[in-house]
Amino acid sequence: EIQANHVQMTYYYLFIIAFMVLAYLWDAVRNHRLAQFGKATGVCFVAAALGVVINLSNLYHTWQYTQESMRGKSELVKKNSANQTSSGLDRDYITQWSYGIDETWTLLVPNTKGGASMPLAMNEKAMEKADPQFYQIYQQLGQYWGNQPGTSGPVYVGAFVLMLFVLGLFIVKGPMKWALFLATGLSILLSWGHNFMWFTDLFLDYVPMYAKFRTVASILVIAEFTIPLLAMLALKKIFDTPDFFTQKIRIYLGTSKHPIIAHNTTNMFWLWVSFIATGGMALLFAIMPSIFFPDYVSASELEAMKQIPSEYLGPLLSNLQEIRISIFTADCWRTFFVIVLGTAVLLLLRMKKIQPKYAVGAIIVLCLVDMWQVNKRYLNDGMFVERSVRETPQQETATDRQILQDKAPDYRVLNLASNTFNENETSYYHKSIGGYHAAKLRRYQEMIDQYIGKEMRDMQGAIVNAQGDMTRVAGDSIYPVLNMLNTKYVILPLQGGQTAPLLNPYAFGNAWFVDRISYVDNANAEIDAVGKIDLRHEAVADSKFKDALGEPVAHQSTAVVTLKKYEPNELTYTVNSQKGGIVVFSEIYYPGWTAKVDGADTPVGRVNYILRAINVKPGKHTVVLTFKPTSVKNTETAAYVAYLLLVLAIAAGVFFEMKRRKNETNELKK
Repeated sequence: EIQANHVQMTYYYLFIIAFMVLAYLWDAVRNHRLAQFGKATGVCFVAAALGVVINLSNLYHTWQYTQESMRGKSELVKKNSANQTSSGLDRDYITQWSYGIDETWTLLVPNTKGGASMPLAMNEKAMEKADPQFYQIYQQLGQYWGNQPGTSGPVYVGAFVLMLFVLGLFIVKGPMKWALFLATGLSILLSWGHNFMWFTDLFLDYVPMYAKFRTVASILVIAEFTIPLLAMLALKKIFDTPDFFTQKIRIYLGTSKHPIIAHNTTNMFWLWVSFIATGGMALLFAIMPSIFFPDYVSASELEAMKQIPSEYLGPLLSNLQEIRISIFTADCWRTFFVIVLGTAVLLLLRMKKIQPKYAVGAIIVLCLVDMWQVNKRYLNDGMFVERSVRETPQQETATDRQILQDKAPDYRVLNLASNTFNENETSYYHKSIGGYHAAKLRRYQEMIDQYIGKEMRDMQGAIVNAQGDMTRVAGDSIYPVLNMLNTKYVILPLQGGQTAPLLNPYAFGNAWFVDRISYVDNANAEIDAVGKIDLRHEAVADSKFKDALGEPVAHQSTAVVTLKKYEPNELTYTVNSQKGGIVVFSEIYYPGWTAKVDGADTPVGRVNYILRAINVKPGKHTVVLTFKPTSVKNTETAAYVAYLLLVLAIAAGVFFEMKRRKNETNELKK
């Protein structure tokens, strides 16, 4: 997930680069410096190309995996086809975390929507206004009342920083200002996601790779970069221009030659405009919070509170609104006073009561204290643990120890005592059916959605009804896909937070022969057929694998497939059968896996939507499945060549620079 986030942030940074390139291009056109722009751009492209090639192995294989993941295009044609994008995630999944339009005020007032999704009861200041009879409810309600599913904190750029940004829009000249302004505006509009869906759809449908990333609110990272940058340019303009605030300016509506309204003033006008646009708004919010933000309870919270008796619901909502208004207004006052202090520094500078270097220092301290106070709400000492605790391995439970007594080289465990697909603890000791990843294999996720999720619920219900007696559970019919995935053990929840392991006797094992195979023409037919056939004896495959797999033979009760050696990228089996045929392996299919039967290459096919299969001849054979793609070697070779070119370029640059300096020295001596 961390790598996925890094890729996403890098992708968003390209938007900033694009705007900056356009700004420099416009400047070059206006000043007739296209040749210079072309040379500089060419050097940048060469440097970028070297950077890409040096990281080619990682970039290429991430891209390759993306095609097979949830962030790639699905082969399924869904009923709600409008929700599908042409090459990435579904629209509702991408926009699940969309910033609210009114939530954008967090750039100025961090607690516009309450902050993070932590229990309201943890806010001691807010609890001073809480009605004690509702305290247990406030332990369950979050401080955040926006419409995102949850958040770790708001996007806040700093109160005075935002004021300087607004000031920069008026006093900074040149195309770079417009580049930063447009990039900021774009990031805000795109962060609204499903709240501004027609605009989001334009990017999902027409901007390359945009549909690969979810959590559209994270694009505000662009604003977090561009707003402070323009704020710094505004400060530079002030400090580089003597008597900046007393300089005469002419403000007009219309054109400079034919103004409709014109007014002569000084740059102080823009300072007051910026102050009113930021500090003034914060003051209005503080004085009239209900006018600007009438809702302090989210729609999801109202839905959850419907079960509360009406005689309690009214007083609860009234008290909750009072608490949340106090949270919001306290932050509004805080923002207002930060802006007042920053403005006071600039006024002291104007009156020459403070030297520029001290003014810069005061502004740095003010912004640092401002950001520090807000950031400590969401990243504080209570979140850190001793290094020894962090490095302590996942604790082995009694359930883990029981399962680990099974020394078979490869089987899977289904943890029903956890949020199966949103935890990774099970995977520390076992090969898990579940686990979390921000970019699961798309085919596996589609099997979760269509079969595995339902089978898990049916399995748990059947086990409870049978009181744990697996002989009374019709495992072959209730959860065939889980059996196909060799789910040998199930972890069950018990009272008191304890768990217990249960052996599933219906798991198919590591591999098996099938009697029949059906070939279908598309992904929908393939995944639908999985739920209609006897997976222990039949298989379904896309017709494109027909040449690789051929046809099976009649059932052979004596045929045996045994896993002899297991490594994540190499599995060794012995296969013994009188008639041969199609062997299905309980291993997830992924392009790049190869098979050798007695050392001879054999094509690998995909069956049952997600598993690997091969066709073997009669007799006893050794089958080795291997994942060692040649692309790794090729891309790494290219990376080393790029490294060499980079070193040579640096060496050449140093050599010519030394030669130039030597020539200059000789000229001076002459």
